[in-house]
Amino acid sequence: MGVKHGRDYAFILADLTEAMGAIPDCYLFFEMESADWERLSPEEQREVREALAEDLFYALGTEPVIPVGSAVVIYDKETHRINVLVGEEELTSVLLV
Repeated sequence: MGVKHGRDYAFILADLTEAMGAIPDCYLFFEMESADWERLSPEEQREVREALAEDLFYALGTEPVIPVGSAVVIYDKETHRINVLVGEEELTSVLLV
């Protein structure tokens, strides 16, 4: 189902994919080992981050808080944003409208 959005999905996906790049261990979401991640080319890593972004976009519609590696991804209905947090520090937000 995904989260409600007013922006074009392609732009949201691009922003969310970029945000996943800010999580150094985002590959843990797919239960990958760091050695396996390191063996991927930069393009393959980008493709994995994009797949992660797609999965999160749809999952956040039913589960508003999802751990991703050392971060937490949160859907905030009130501000129409997806927030990516590591610890107490906000890394980035993706606007949905």
